[in-house]
Parts: sequence; structure tokens; C-alpha cells
Amino acid sequence: MGEGKYESRKHVEMPPSKPFSNSLQSSLKETFFPDDPFRRFRNQPISRKIVLGLQYFVPVLEWAPRYSFDFFKSDLLAGITIASLAVPQGISYANLANLPPVIGLYSSFVPPLVYAMLGSSKDVAVGPVAVGSLLIASMLGKEVSPIDNPKLYVDLVFTATFFAGVFEAALGFLRLGFIVDYLSHATIIGFMGGAATVVCLQQLKGILGLVHFTHSTDLLSVTRSIFTQTRQWRWESGVLGCCFLFFLVLTRYMSKRKASFFWINAMAPLASVILGSILVYFTHAEQHGVQVIGHLKKGLNPVSGSELAFGSPHMGLAIKTGIITGIIVLAEGIAVGRSFAMFKNYHIDGNKEMIAFGVMNIAGSFTSCYLTSGTFSRTAVNYNAGCKSAVSNIVMATAVMITLLFLMPLFHYTPLVVLSSIIMAAMLGLIDYNGAIHLWNVDKFDFVICMSAYVGVVFGSVEIGLVIAVVISLLRVLLFLTRPRTLLLGKVPGSMAYRSTEQYPEANNVPGILILRIESPIYFTNSNYLRERIWRWINEEEDKLKDSSATELQYVVLDLSAVGSVDTSGISMLDEVEKSTSRRGIKLVLVNPGSEVMRKLGKSGFTERIGRECMYLTVGDAVDGISFVLHSHKSKAVEAEDVNINNIV
Repeated sequence: MGEGKYESRKHVEMPPSKPFSNSLQSSLKETFFPDDPFRRFRNQPISRKIVLGLQYFVPVLEWAPRYSFDFFKSDLLAGITIASLAVPQGISYANLANLPPVIGLYSSFVPPLVYAMLGSSKDVAVGPVAVGSLLIASMLGKEVSPIDNPKLYVDLVFTATFFAGVFEAALGFLRLGFIVDYLSHATIIGFMGGAATVVCLQQLKGILGLVHFTHSTDLLSVTRSIFTQTRQWRWESGVLGCCFLFFLVLTRYMSKRKASFFWINAMAPLASVILGSILVYFTHAEQHGVQVIGHLKKGLNPVSGSELAFGSPHMGLAIKTGIITGIIVLAEGIAVGRSFAMFKNYHIDGNKEMIAFGVMNIAGSFTSCYLTSGTFSRTAVNYNAGCKSAVSNIVMATAVMITLLFLMPLFHYTPLVVLSSIIMAAMLGLIDYNGAIHLWNVDKFDFVICMSAYVGVVFGSVEIGLVIAVVISLLRVLLFLTRPRTLLLGKVPGSMAYRSTEQYPEANNVPGILILRIESPIYFTNSNYLRERIWRWINEEEDKLKDSSATELQYVVLDLSAVGSVDTSGISMLDEVEKSTSRRGIKLVLVNPGSEVMRKLGKSGFTERIGRECMYLTVGDAVDGISFVLHSHKSKAVEAEDVNINNIV
């Protein structure tokens, strides 16, 4: 890099060569097995590997031998508590999905038993979920009317549940859980808030006692359906619904004010069902416009495998509905599980959860159940009730079984308006105002994504809102990749650190040296932009130096610490920048290229062209090395000038 010798400077070492097969294997391993699930099998005998394999895929075999009676006492209380919530919720959410109420109870019996065997979470309580119920009703209801053709509609729901389970289980077995990560936190907040708003609007049908109502979920259609039927509004139903809604909201408020009152909120839905049924029974309110559930068939889940509509012309719709609803409830269930696992300081395996959710939905589709997942409300009650393991799901399922066998006639007089109030109260908790405000304060772009999802769901449809949010999220990623940040670095006074002059305005530029930092991998998507951006920095720096009559620009230092990877287009860009700067008498210096970047630069011959002495470990080393060379050149120039003067004399 010039004459003289600078002893303390440190140059970048070339990493050892790595075969392509090893690099590919490493990349695939980090993509599909980041948690290294095979570490427990290493250095184990065959018999032990078989046992560990069974425990891995069936987690109950791992924790059951350590289960104690003290744990059972806690799980028994928690299971009975969530059962009091599961029964009214199951009936309500089935009503939301335009299904017979008993299917909601079926779905709270078989799936929890399957999850207790296969799930990795100690806290998740499974059952029907509101958003999944809404999705099923809106997507299937567009083509098949649950009123005009109820048999086909129910068969399609079971079929969609089957394909949702297959899709979820496939994601888990193939280790493709990272697909769920495309639903960002901002997307989920907006989507859940929009879906909750739509669900609340839909429940105005039950609150107002309307018989005919739109199957569309957008705000305009729902509003039109409500206000074009003002003469059909039933004030008896409206008063009853508002009273129960106030009661449910009040109990939630009380439970939030004091955690020990969680049981009040947990028991409130069942208490509402009991009170509503008693009120209707003694006042004969069903004769005055208050609709009731009516007769419910006793007995456990009938087998429904033969009812799956594999040969139906609506098969494509069932597959589409299953995949979309499956990934939505899967994201919700995993998020719920991870949230409560964090509180108890343990880890859940996302891929195991996908397999568990998938298998329980496949089993559910053969036993008259519809889509189920981990629900936030039940899980929160389960957690607060002191559950110790998934046995609480078994207790809940047992309580639902007893209800199915013996208590079904008691729900005959349950008013539909109470079910609508239960759903609306649950949905109000999903509208995360504070989360949206936090997004606005922290990241405006995330707020835009959140509101796009919300507006898309409320004014379009659930599918439209989801697609809009995902597309905007992907556009943001592409924008970051195609227009990465480049920062001008300067030396922070009183330290050896070189930082962004934008973040640290007091940082000083080094005369004659332009220091830039690239904060992104360099790919074909951004190589042209980076080349133009680097030249813009160079031109601006040269203009600045000319105006100040300072030393001309002699070196450009590129800090590649944040560049994790580079492709051939990126290498060509660096090569072009090096050749162009050389023609203008400017030397290019690279700082801290990573092992993969360094390996590719070496194989392309770039390191030989630029010289290994032009590659440093840190910006400080590069500046010191450059300063040493500049000082050496200046000293030689002074010596040469002295010799010329002496000769003249």
C-alpha cells in the first residue's frame, strides 16, 4: 500500500476454503434446524435413541413419568376453571362460524385430548377460536349458504379443517415454521384488531334479534344490513344483550384491576348463560322476539370421516379455506404459547406445536370438530388458575364430555343474544389500542402496516386485509434490500471509535479519507444503487474539500462489518468502484469483510488486485495505516525537496 513499514497494523486473514457441499449443508441446517434437535441423539445407544425419538414426537412420554399428585391438584382446578369458559365459548364460536352449537362442544373435547399428548406447552388451552370461526364463515359462506344447504356447508367445514391440519402438520414435519414469520407483529396486531371489529359488527345480528343478515364481513355491507332492517329490531333482545355485555365487560375490568380476581372473568360467560337461560325460561322471552338455541343432541362426537367432501365441486374452496385459516390460527396459537412460556421461563418448540395443532385438527375433522388452536382467553385463564401441565386440557375435555352426555338439555333456553354478548366481550380484548400506539411511537412504517391490515379487513374482507399487510411487509423488506443505508463515519472525540456522523454530529472527519459503512448484504438487487451512492459520497466529499481548500481526497474506506454476504454482482460493483477510484488517484480500502465475503473476494481475484495490505480489521487500523503511509510520502517529499535545494546551492 505504499513504501515504509507500519508494524502495528492488522490485516484481514483469508478464511480456510470450504467445499460447496459443506456451505450448502450449513445453510440448510440453519434454515430448517436452527434449534439443533439432533443434539440429544448424539453419542447415545440405539435403544436410547428410540426412546428419545418417541419423547421428541410425543412429549407426554417425557413429562408423564415425572408427573406428581400435587401437579394434578393444580391441573384439576385449572381444567375445571377453563371448562366453565370453554362450554359457552364453544357454543358461541360455533354460532359465529354458522355451525350447529353442538359442534363447538365437540371441538372442545377431542382436540384438547390430542394436544395434551403432542403439545410442548404447559399452559396452552385449545379450542375453537373467534378469528378462525369468522374466516370459515366468510370464505365458505360466499359460495355455500349454511341456511339453504347446511349439510354441504358442514361437510365443507370438516374438509377445510382436515386440510388445515394437513398443512399445519406438514409445516412442522418439514421444519417450515419460518413461513409463519412472514406475519409480522404489526400485521398480527392490525389483522386481529380488524377481525375483532368485524366480529363485533356481525354480532349485532344477535343483539338486535335479526333473522336475516348479510354473509359479507365488510363494514359497509354490515351497516347496510343493519339499517335496512330497522323495523325488525327487537328492543327486548337489545336490552338483554346490552345488559349482559355490560356485565361481561365489567367482570373483565375487575379481573384486570386485580390478578387474584381472574376467576370472576373466567366464570362470567357461564354465569351469563345460566342467568340468561333462567330468565328466558321463567319469562317465556322466546315468545317475544328473543331467539334461543333450542334442542341440542346429547352424546359424544359422531364419526365424520365419510362426510369429508373430497369429491365435491367446492373442493378447491375447502383447500383454500383450510390453508388460509390454518396459517392464521397457527400463528395465533404459537404466539400465545410463546408468550406464556416466557412468563414461566421455559421454551416451546414451534415445529412440535405445528405438528400438534395439525394432528389435532386432522383428528378433529374425523370426529365432527372444526378448526381449533391455542386461544388467548382460555390460556390466560389456565395460566392464572395455576396449571402445571397439559393435563388441564384433559380435565377440560372430561368436563365437556360430561356436558355432552348429560347436560345438553339445560342449554335449550340459552338466548342467542347472550352468545353474541360473550363473543363481543371476548373480541374487545383483541383490539390492541396500546399496541398500535406503541407502533406509532417506535416505527411509523410498522404502524402503516398495522393500519393497512386493519382497514383492509374492516372495509374489504379478512383475506384482503391479510394480503395487503403481507404485501406491504414484503415491500418493506425489498426496499431495505434494494436501498440499503450507507453511513458516513467520523472519529468520536476522546475515543478510538468511528461512528456515524448522523448519530454523533461531533464526530470528526479524517482529512483526505472518506469512511463509509454499508449496512446490508450486497446483492444484485442493490449493487447498482450502492455504486451510485458511493460515488455520490465521493463527489460530495471532493466538492466539500475544494470549497475549504483542504487536502484532496486520497482514500475511500468501506466498512463491510455489516455485510454478511455478497454475490457476483456485488463483487463486480466493488471491482468497478476500485477501478474508477484508481483512475482518479483515489485508493480503495476495505475493513473487516466477513469470512463468506472474504472467501468470495479471494476466489474472484479481487483481493489480489486490490492487495491484502488494503484490507484491515478495524476502521481505526485502516486510518492509522493510511496516516502512516501519508506521513511517509510527506517525509520523502520533504527530503527530496531538501536535496534539490542543496544541489541548487
